[in-house]
Amino acid sequence: MKMAPEINYPPAFPGLQGSFRVQNEAATTEEERECLESCKSIKTGRPPRHLSLRPYSPNSSLLVATTDLESDAEIVRVTSPPDGNPAFLPVYRSGSCSEIGPKPFMEDFHICIDDLSNHLSATAGAFYGVFDGHGGTDAAFFVRDNILRFIVEDSHFPNCVKQATRSAFLKADQAFADDSSLDSTSGTTVLTALIFGRILLIANVGDCRAVLGKQGRAIELSKDHKPNCTSERLRIEALGGAVYDGYLNGQLSVARALGDWHMKCPKGSPCPLSAEPELQEIVLSEEDEFLILGCDGLWDVMSSQCAVTIVRKELMLHNDPERCSRELVREALKRNTCDNLTVVVVCFSPDPPPWIEIPTSKFKRSISAEGLNIIQQALVHAGRGTYLFDDVVSELSSLCIF
Repeated sequence: MKMAPEINYPPAFPGLQGSFRVQNEAATTEEERECLESCKSIKTGRPPRHLSLRPYSPNSSLLVATTDLESDAEIVRVTSPPDGNPAFLPVYRSGSCSEIGPKPFMEDFHICIDDLSNHLSATAGAFYGVFDGHGGTDAAFFVRDNILRFIVEDSHFPNCVKQATRSAFLKADQAFADDSSLDSTSGTTVLTALIFGRILLIANVGDCRAVLGKQGRAIELSKDHKPNCTSERLRIEALGGAVYDGYLNGQLSVARALGDWHMKCPKGSPCPLSAEPELQEIVLSEEDEFLILGCDGLWDVMSSQCAVTIVRKELMLHNDPERCSRELVREALKRNTCDNLTVVVVCFSPDPPPWIEIPTSKFKRSISAEGLNIIQQALVHAGRGTYLFDDVVSELSSLCIF
């Protein structure tokens, strides 16, 4: 997270039973009716302030070397169809990695719960989240510790998980402001993934990103809430805000966040900096292999398709999501990311992804070295960034004959 110019954490969710791995308002009547029709399935703790800021840092010697990368074939925004094998049920397993990167302080937090039934009676599912803090750690720490509790205690849960999640984000934002022991000027982006059976619900505020790996293709399940995004800019300006050099009111590089109450209007009033999450719900199928949740420190230097390609190749080598998350962090550091790094990889099967058979084309496509040079110059002049150029050239090289 940009603003202008392994820790042993105490147990979270004190009201829930069991333990889990932690590393690092109400709707209108019409909304409720619509939500209930569409749903066919399915005491705030006070964390200590100013924790040690030294993150868990995996030994670089343990990181697997990057294999040759295929990249950016295409990035699509679609939902998985509800057909396929009706008996299919995903098996959740996850791995995560956090690194401080080049920044002086670590402000990222995340959470991985592979089995919610250990914490919520008669509730089978999984929950994951990435929280990219800025202006201090208070907001990210508070939301990490409380967001799931706000979801499950909402009156809409479990009949309408979408509405419960939307309400939980807003309640968490206000509860954080009400806690006088915390610095309400700190802020955080929030990206969560809640899974019940085959239903995957992504909720996002800010510029973390959720990407689904579907038979080697990257499916983006969230939108980066950047102030320069057309829809966000229009919303900001309609509410009296402004965007200067990509920053909301010249201060913040995201258009949505929890916390940052020095930039928000009085409670209950619309304001340019929103805590309202965008939701994406899909039905998982056998083609959906894994999910990547990452902060902007990853996506600043890597495309969604490149990340999916790396994870899929790593899973085929060792089938370990923890090592996959480490490899993404290692690759982002290699590409000189300027931010903290947090990555969570969630697999939906106990088996590694299968090999994909690519049909042989009747015609061979070729391109000369001169042609590649022209493409390079065009991308450079277009300002697409060197990491995207490397991905495109790698992809072209794998498809073309010289």
